[in-house]
Order: sequence, then C-alpha cells, then structure tokens
Amino acid sequence: MNKKNINLVAIVLVALISGLLLGNLVSKRNIELSNNRLGNLFDFSIKKNNKISEILQLIDNYYVDTVDISNFSEEMAVDLIAKLDPHSVYIPAKDLEIVNNELEGSFSGIGVQFNIQNDTIMIISVISGGPSEKVGLLAGDRIVAVDDSIFTGKTINNEKVMRRLRGQIDTKVKLGIKRPGTEEQLTYTVTRGQIPVTSIDISYMVAPETGLIKVNKFGENTYSEFLVSIAKLKKEGATKFIIDLRENSGGYLDKAIAMINEFLPANQLIVYTEGKANPRFDAKSDGTGSCINNPVVILIDEFSASASEIFAGAIQDNDRGTIIGRRSFGKGLVQQQKTLSDGSAIRLTVAKYYTPSGRCIQKPYKNGSSEDYDMDIYNRFLHGEFYTKDSIRQVDSVEYKTKSGRIVYGGGGIMPDIFIPRDTSEYTPYLNKVINNSYLYQFAFQYTDKNRQALIKHKDWQSLLKYLNNQNLLQEFISYAESKGVKPVHKEITQSGNFMSTRLKAYIARNILGDSGFFPILFNNDETVSRAIKELENQN
Repeated sequence: MNKKNINLVAIVLVALISGLLLGNLVSKRNIELSNNRLGNLFDFSIKKNNKISEILQLIDNYYVDTVDISNFSEEMAVDLIAKLDPHSVYIPAKDLEIVNNELEGSFSGIGVQFNIQNDTIMIISVISGGPSEKVGLLAGDRIVAVDDSIFTGKTINNEKVMRRLRGQIDTKVKLGIKRPGTEEQLTYTVTRGQIPVTSIDISYMVAPETGLIKVNKFGENTYSEFLVSIAKLKKEGATKFIIDLRENSGGYLDKAIAMINEFLPANQLIVYTEGKANPRFDAKSDGTGSCINNPVVILIDEFSASASEIFAGAIQDNDRGTIIGRRSFGKGLVQQQKTLSDGSAIRLTVAKYYTPSGRCIQKPYKNGSSEDYDMDIYNRFLHGEFYTKDSIRQVDSVEYKTKSGRIVYGGGGIMPDIFIPRDTSEYTPYLNKVINNSYLYQFAFQYTDKNRQALIKHKDWQSLLKYLNNQNLLQEFISYAESKGVKPVHKEITQSGNFMSTRLKAYIARNILGDSGFFPILFNNDETVSRAIKELENQN
C-alpha cells in the first residue's frame, strides 16, 4: 500500500476514532454505554459524609471570596472519574438525556432524519406516521428557522439541532421551511411526539436461504426487533443467518444475552461477570431459542465492542458459528449508571465480563491514563494489522480453549476465525479529495433533490438500483467535483470508479428508501459479506 493510500485510510480512521476519543464525556458511539441491565445484580450504596463534600462545604461557607461551588463540583467530578479506567465516565446533567436516548426505546421529537449541508439543515427523510409527516413536511425540505429565529450558518451542528428539535412530548416547535420549487418560506408548527429508536439497520435475504441482520447497537428494543427480523427472514426462506456487528460498539448486556440465547442449546454458558463487590454471575442458555439448529456467521471489525464482543465470544467459544472480519475493539468492562442528586450521572465500571472459555478480552489500560488507550486502534492501523493477519500483536499469550478444544486468546479483543483485510485497491489521491470534502454525499443529495419524482417511483432497492445503473452517475459526479475544484485524473478515476459508483447509488438509495435501500447496494461489493455467504454455502 503506497503512502498516499495510507494517508487516505488514516484520515478515514481518524474520523471514526474521533467518536471514541470523546467517550470520556459523552460517547455517541456507545463505547461507554455497556450498562448491565440484569435486575439488581449491581446495587450502589454510598456513605453520605466524605472528604470531598466537606472541603466543598468549607469553601462555600468560609472562603474569603464568593466562588461558584457548582463549577468546582463539575470540574472535580470530571477529574475524579478520569483517574479511573477509560470506560468509567461522568455525564453532566445537560448531556444525560441525549446520551440515554442512544439506547432507550424512544425519544420525544419531530420525527425527521437530517443532515447539515452548506450551513443548512436538510431533511433527508420523514419518519412514517411521525409528527412531521402529519403536518406535511417532506424529504428535501430545508429548516431555516426555529421558533421565528433564523437557524442557519456555520455555528449550527448536530447537537444544537437535536437540542432545538427534541423536547417534551406534546410541546410545539415552529419551523420555517424552504422547499425546492417554492419561492416563499413555508411555516409549520409540529407537535413533538414519541419517536422510536431502532437498532436493526436492516434484515434482508442476502443470498438464497441466507438472511442478513445488521445490528447497530444493543438498546432497549433490540431483542424484540431481532425476533421480528428472524421471523421475517424465516418466512422469506432463510435457513442460515449472518449477524453483522461491525461498528456496533455495544449497549445493554442483557439484550445481547437474550439474542445469543436464540442460537444456543440449553445450559450453554454465554458469559459471566465478576467484580470486587459483585460475585460471579453466570448467564446460560435455556434451550428455547428459535435458531438453535440454523448455521450462523458473525461479522466483526475493530469497532465492534463490548456487547458485540460478548456475542461473538459466546458463539466462538461454544463452537456454534464462524466469526469473520478483523480483531474487535477489546472492551471487557461492565458499567453501571448512577444518577446523582443534581441530575448528572456516572457510569462506573463495576465488573469484568468473561467469555465461556474464561477469557477477558479487555485490552490493557492504566487507570488515569487514557491517551494510549484511545489511540490503540490508530496504532493497530499503523502497525498494519488491518491488512495482514500476521501483523496482529496478540496481547495475552495465555491459551484458552473452545468447547471443541480450539485455542483462542483474550486480552485484546476477539480474533476472527476468518480474517478479512481492509481493501485499499481502489484508494487514490482523487478519491481522497472527494471523500475529505464530502462531495460524494453532497452530490447524492443534490441528485436526489433534482430527480426525486423519478426516484420515488421505485419502491425497493432492486428496482431503484436497476434504474440508477442506467444513469450516467459517475460522469455527472466527475463534473460536479470539477466544479468544486477537484480536477479529474482519469487513471485514478478508473481505479476508484467502482468505489465511487457504488457509494453514489447507495447514498441516493438511502435518501429515498432509508437503510433498506442503502445497505443491500453497499453490500453488493462487500468482501466480508461475500465471504460469509460462501462460508455458509460450504456448510451444506
């Protein structure tokens, strides 16, 4: 892999890793959200009187000048938790609702998916049956004002948008809308309602007799969504399953246990947890699963963490299926949330979890020092482990054995049974430029905007893909990129053309059909999915 390609991959990785680096405050990748939800397995009891509170009270009562004790408390809370492991986290009260919404079954909002382009909120899709659909908002609308205040410009970001659009159920928000083809600004008043949070991106027949389920997190409703997906795919003829946990950074432990239970015969160890104040707890299968006899493959990558690793580890250690992809993140710590008196919260590591063979897959860390830990994945990339299996440095030399006696290792993530390297064969400096500037995504949105009436005639991804295959998308994109200052380099475009064409079609399909259009088109050229299909075919 040449230096320019390395630079491109590094940029992509830094973008992905940035979510992990924010985990000490509010982790939107859910790395910190692995609460154990097994009843009252972990209960907090604390002493009310302690040195910190005494010091704060003395300062508040007797210090020579007036100081803001609440600010002192916030700073001390952040500093205190930072001295622990990398996954214990303090959550300020102002952030708690947003963080909790990541895994809860619903939140109160207006019911749209949006993206910020050209300093403007673009509505990508309107949730069917939601509050926005009921008042007439449409995909392609631009939100330019909120409650009679202009809401555009370089200062708006995703967090600010969510804070303004979400709110208490039955409260109202007034939106100023610019609609393509309409000169005047439109005004809509939307009454906020409950919006479901889904954790299954897609479930579809990826090959004859093979169903694929992509799980993006383990949230409150994930298990029920999973059961619905299994039933739907079986009705469509699925006898084999691919469970895609790539970039799934975890969630509720009990939801993962319930899902694993669907694949294991009775009395098989799924996972066990143990901590200083918490005796060992074993989770075992009960034999009531719906897929006990169905072949299964689990897909993982370097961003599969926590509950995803529990899932993969249980399947691997019980020799129940095949793990395909790259070494997972390496998070074997369990957090429990405690809400504090001022509405803030801490998620405190209270136990470690172990796979059935006895491995703890937590990678090494030092309390109070998270810099090296946060950069671990980037360092893996620099070392070459995303491209060659031989480059992987096994952290723990202790050998563990699966049920059939295969040797596995802990201490740094789940090693897949079949390694799939990252494909960089299509990376070029031209592709680097259009990715860095988000031109692929921007063009796809503009193309959708201009051709929406023709595109919405297609009700499934197969029909839409057939239509898009007959359009000259790549050439139109090259002209668009040139208008933005990216000069065409024909040799590089030829090398990167398939990559760009696939993503343009997938982005356009997402704008029209959501994830049910996006992933099947993207996965048509996915080496890991193709290898999983082949593995299941060979099990006949």
